[in-house]
Amino acid sequence: SEQREQIVKQAKTMAEEAKVAVRNVRKDSNNKVKRLEKEKEISEDASKVAQDKIQKFTDEHIAKIDEAFKAKEADILKV
Repeated sequence: SEQREQIVKQAKTMAEEAKVAVRNVRKDSNNKVKRLEKEKEISEDASKVAQDKIQKFTDEHIAKIDEAFKAKEADILKV
């Protein structure tokens, strides 16, 4: 029905906003790591390890958001 499609659309928008928020955290975190490296507070290797961990964290949370949206979409549409 039209109403269910609207609810799915709203849920999708919320999921996209959550993914943008996660990506913003990634950007801020990477900038902090790069600044530490530039200021010689951490080594290039430590910077690379930290950035890899930040990306892994980002990927995991984006996947969780996608899974939650898909589950909610299925729940909404089956009613």
